[in-house]
Amino acid sequence: MSHRIGLRYRVAFTFMLFGGIISLAMGIILYGWTISMEERLIDETLSIEMESFINRYMLYEKTTPPSSVHIHGYVITEKTRETIPEELHHLSVGPHHLTLNDKGFYVVVSEKNHTQFFVLYDDEQIRHRERQYLGFLLSGVLLMTLLSAALGFWLARKVIAPVSSLAKQVSDLGSEINQPLHTSDFANDEVGELAKAVNRYRGLLSDFVERERSFTGDISHELRTPVAVIEGAKEVLLTNPNMDQAQLKPLERIDRATNQMTRLISALLILAREEPNKDNSVNQCPVEEVLQQVIDEHRYLLDHKPVTVSIEIEQPLAISSDWVLLYVVLANLVRNAFSYTHQGNVVVRLQQNAVVIEDTGIGMGKDQLRQMFERHYSNHEKEGHGIGLSLVKRICQRYAWTIQVQSRKDHGTSVQLHFKEN
Repeated sequence: MSHRIGLRYRVAFTFMLFGGIISLAMGIILYGWTISMEERLIDETLSIEMESFINRYMLYEKTTPPSSVHIHGYVITEKTRETIPEELHHLSVGPHHLTLNDKGFYVVVSEKNHTQFFVLYDDEQIRHRERQYLGFLLSGVLLMTLLSAALGFWLARKVIAPVSSLAKQVSDLGSEINQPLHTSDFANDEVGELAKAVNRYRGLLSDFVERERSFTGDISHELRTPVAVIEGAKEVLLTNPNMDQAQLKPLERIDRATNQMTRLISALLILAREEPNKDNSVNQCPVEEVLQQVIDEHRYLLDHKPVTVSIEIEQPLAISSDWVLLYVVLANLVRNAFSYTHQGNVVVRLQQNAVVIEDTGIGMGKDQLRQMFERHYSNHEKEGHGIGLSLVKRICQRYAWTIQVQSRKDHGTSVQLHFKEN
């Protein structure tokens, strides 16, 4: 699982990275410039020493070459060639750098009157100072990087403080959309404008929620009233002792339709609430009982069809949900299995944390599988507005349930409804 870095740390890291890059670039430039100047000074010093030595040698050939802790001089003549280090014999006129006896030397070569002159400078002390200087520069880069990070944290705290305050206010308010933010706590800048925009949005959202609640309450009353009237009329008609079987069938259809309408209204009203009821002790629903009721109430769809229904209870299961929402989900899945199976069998299996419904019906193609849970999509070109599976999807999202559907055209369908573990 990935974790996002906070804005404050991102600002501080940017300052640290920028400071480190600038310091490193400056350190590289200073080091290169210093080394270059150092080599030029050494060459100039050796050239002056060489000129002085040649002048003295021209006046008196037995002049002793320069010799000190760091500087050594040599003269190559026919008599002295064998005593001079072999590495110097093939050097051309000008400055050089070579290694003698595992030690580094800067060398200046000059020639006059067929005589070669050499002045060598031991670079050990120079290399030691270069290493010290490099360590000093690296320490400076590290110090500047740390100072940049500290400055970045300080600036980030100052700059991000209003944003953090706004985020805390929004988080503290939570779902209380009627409570506005305290815009007076913010300066008249971008953050202040953002706070005002959030307040305007929360106001619009509050008005929308209020209109939805009013509509839900009104429509609930207006829908329940005619359904209750139909239910009462049906009960009166059923008390008529002279009613024959042909007259009872339409009443049974009316009874099923009113029951379905009542449960659908209840489901829509529950879904209109902001959050599910989390009182698990009240909403423990026995899945086996609901499933058995759904199957019994939808067996009429298999009348005059050579279809057998089998129920396999592998393990009893109770889940936390509203009874009517669980009923609506199972009823839609069972109704589809019964409606589109014209022969063969339907197997309903209750497993651990899942209900599996398999049928030998007409199946679905890839396009139908992809669209089956979309709103207003009606499968198999059957009459209706396709609200059933769309409603199933909403209920499953509410409780974090998952549905897996496998189907082949003319080979049946398998639906697996997985409940969230308690």
